[in-house]
Amino acid sequence: MLEKTLMLQSFEDVKKFVEITSAKDYPIELLSGKYIVNAKSIMGIFSLDLTKPVTMVAHCENIAELSRQVAPFTKGLE
Repeated sequence: MLEKTLMLQSFEDVKKFVEITSAKDYPIELLSGKYIVNAKSIMGIFSLDLTKPVTMVAHCENIAELSRQVAPFTKGLE
């Protein structure tokens, strides 16, 4: 399992993030406060408060590739 804190600050960020997550065959969620949404759903992501960091939880074994792919969204948070 991989857990990362991310900032999705623009429509382009969300679009790129959904392209990355949609290509994966395992479940990925975004958590924001008490809300949990499917990270492959652009509409679900836009239902969150994106002015604050969100937590991505990916249920996978090999975390290296996904971690590298989402690295641009973690700048300044780690």
